[in-house]
Amino acid sequence: MRDREVRQALHSRVLREHHGQPNTLVLDELGLRHGTVRVDIAVVNGFLHGYEIKSDADTLARLPTQVDVYSKVLDRATLVVGERHVEKAKLCVPEWWGIKVVCSGPRGGIDFETARSIQMNPAIDPLALAELLWRDELVALLQKSGVSTKLLRQPRGALYKHLVEIMSLDELRVTIRQQLKARERWRGQRPPSSGDGSLTPRPK
Repeated sequence: MRDREVRQALHSRVLREHHGQPNTLVLDELGLRHGTVRVDIAVVNGFLHGYEIKSDADTLARLPTQVDVYSKVLDRATLVVGERHVEKAKLCVPEWWGIKVVCSGPRGGIDFETARSIQMNPAIDPLALAELLWRDELVALLQKSGVSTKLLRQPRGALYKHLVEIMSLDELRVTIRQQLKARERWRGQRPPSSGDGSLTPRPK
């Protein structure tokens, strides 16, 4: 079973109910830290939940980097892993990460078994989270807070730092989710009526 097959099964079996919820956004390939890594599938509702797929055809070589970045940004994270990777994967991801194991269903299809339940991320990095905002969104938020026009002309990095100084982490988490769901167009977005929405595979 390869990444594309697992991704399609994850959408149709595990995430099917989310596709029909009006206040939920389901995305393929959400970039974190300005594209340092991309979450295979992100679900944005009351939480920011990322799914990373490592099928039996993949390696775990990039997983430590992905875990490090995901753990700075996501409320929840789930590793979806082929059976041959299970034991090693348990040692690679923090205890709060969920683990789902890809297995063969009774009719030869793809099914999933929960090897570890998800918990909440205990240590989100506010600055890494703020970097999900596009510059125009960032400027609009700072304008609402009454910052000077001079500050708004500063580099984007300085604007992120100012935002996390004036917002609590909980306020920032809510704001980021609202902004993500408000965007009109997304690369790889899967509305409920779409086809398989397949993307060009990226290195795993």
